[in-house]
Amino acid sequence: MLRDVECKCQIVKNFAPSWFASIMGTGILALTSLLYSQYVPLLKNLAYVLFYFNIILFFVLLIPWILRWIFFRKEALKDLEHPVLSNFYATIAIGMLVLAADFIVIGNNIEIGKVFWFIGSLATIFFSILTPYLMFKGEHVKLDHINPAWFIPPVGLIVIPIAGSLIIPHVLGMARQYVIFLNYFGWGSGFFIYLALLAITMYRFILHHPLPNTLAPTIWINLGPIGAGTVALVNLIKNSSFIAVKEPFFVFGFLFWGFGIWWVIIAIAMTLHYIKRLKLPYAMSWWAFTFPLGAYVAASHTISSLFEIQLIDYVGFALYWLLVIFWVVTFVKTLIRAYHGTLFKV
Repeated sequence: MLRDVECKCQIVKNFAPSWFASIMGTGILALTSLLYSQYVPLLKNLAYVLFYFNIILFFVLLIPWILRWIFFRKEALKDLEHPVLSNFYATIAIGMLVLAADFIVIGNNIEIGKVFWFIGSLATIFFSILTPYLMFKGEHVKLDHINPAWFIPPVGLIVIPIAGSLIIPHVLGMARQYVIFLNYFGWGSGFFIYLALLAITMYRFILHHPLPNTLAPTIWINLGPIGAGTVALVNLIKNSSFIAVKEPFFVFGFLFWGFGIWWVIIAIAMTLHYIKRLKLPYAMSWWAFTFPLGAYVAASHTISSLFEIQLIDYVGFALYWLLVIFWVVTFVKTLIRAYHGTLFKV
């Protein structure tokens, strides 16, 4: 294994912060598999397999991530200050939030879910502040650097209430207030940062040259805030007993979901364009195909159940199979390149 790597230390030295996007993608596939097991019962077994596999994968990836900060801090800091790579550091925190949702929904373990959620929430907030701060204070950010990967930190903030809202009924006193505070802070700040960054990325898409092909999959990241934002909003309002009139929030969630249909079509069209005209070589950015689409699949099921519109669930179920294809292809390609060591070479 890793036979083409001259020194095993290269694995740690060149360990990309984007690796934890695989935790996000696998975790959301597990959740959506459980949701759609109502149509295919075997998907429930798949959900449990992916859930336990993802737990193991998280702790395996955590080892080189920590060792890199200990032994190769210079390289880790260089990535942290990079206007593109820095955004992927938040994936470790978001991965913990996704695992928290997995533990609560699939594992029926609220206590472990709480632990992952509290740590993941604090880490997500940390990166959502640190990453923009490093960009704001520097002069190193250029128009070429703008891409949908910039959505990742605000996506993390929006993801906080997905599991966090489910924790609200299980805590009391000041702890409950703390959970409510984090949930509303996360969704509110994440949503409005997303709107600001959406305008910037649309400017780049229209008035600048296309994304380099290694970043083409990040076009799908636009579905992350839409899908996660819809699920988080619905869960949060449902579990907020102090909100008496809930329907307007649910209608807004429906409208937000509707925007996602447009972006699914754009993402598919642009992906086919890159495949036919510009090529689409494998890179770790391929994991951007998974979590955002998975979040939108979950949102489709949520909206369908809320408004009792079966057609939307059929749309979500169709997109679920596209998610399965994306995950399998990306996982296999990642495994092959990890085996040959090409992912650990600069």
